[in-house]
Amino acid sequence: MPNAVITGIDTHAHIFRRDLPMVAGRRYSPDYDATVEQYLAYLDACSLSHGVLIQPSFLGTDNHYMVAALQRFPERLRGVAVVDAQISDGELDELAAAGVVGIRLNLIGKLLEDYTGPAWSGLFRRLARRGWQVEIQRGFADLALVVPAILESGVTVVIDHFGLPAASVQLDDPQHAPFFDLLGQAPVWIKLSAAYRSQSDLARARAIEARLREACGGVGRFLWGSDWPNTQFESQTRYDEQFALLEALLPDPEERRRVLVDNPATLFGFAHA
Repeated sequence: MPNAVITGIDTHAHIFRRDLPMVAGRRYSPDYDATVEQYLAYLDACSLSHGVLIQPSFLGTDNHYMVAALQRFPERLRGVAVVDAQISDGELDELAAAGVVGIRLNLIGKLLEDYTGPAWSGLFRRLARRGWQVEIQRGFADLALVVPAILESGVTVVIDHFGLPAASVQLDDPQHAPFFDLLGQAPVWIKLSAAYRSQSDLARARAIEARLREACGGVGRFLWGSDWPNTQFESQTRYDEQFALLEALLPDPEERRRVLVDNPATLFGFAHA
């Protein structure tokens, strides 16, 4: 893969078509298409060079649509897939060849499984050997129940959407200390993305970012994601607004460069020119 100048990496976006097979019991069904061409146009409009596609939960473990996009644009895109715990090494090899660098656990509205059991812990160890990540979407209060068991495998963990702290969450509440303690561990990364999913305005997002920064010891494990096309919130935000939020959160150009370029280039395997 040829090296490219990295001007910025959006680490969280989804693509799909409304006519693709969707899983039963899903929380959301799109009535529109979100194509890779549309996504790349948004990147270009914000002068961002690279992006990361996240398999939408409503498409389940059928990653074919995302994989096809990765294969078309290998120089610009990486992917995070949704898989079963029993996925074979051969299937993981195929995903890796397409540019997949991790898996996602979207645990919203789901009963927590035993991630210390042989199936999941075995998968996490296999992912750790590959240098992959496990991305987690779960409500703030439950993260300390989920993350430690996954970290024990040696795999890198990425927390979606600021950790999804509900509007009622008090960041200085002692019950949340275990989660903030986890962030002191090097393999845990945080996405500054989709503040609207926590009903957070700019002031609240700044407060959350400041507490996360304190716990992480700086911005060295922060990432940014647009969450495009902002499913269920399409009428409430736009791509450029999400990018502007990052600029407001990180006014220092050097910090912003770390979050937009250096951090995600390392985590997602993008090579600098």
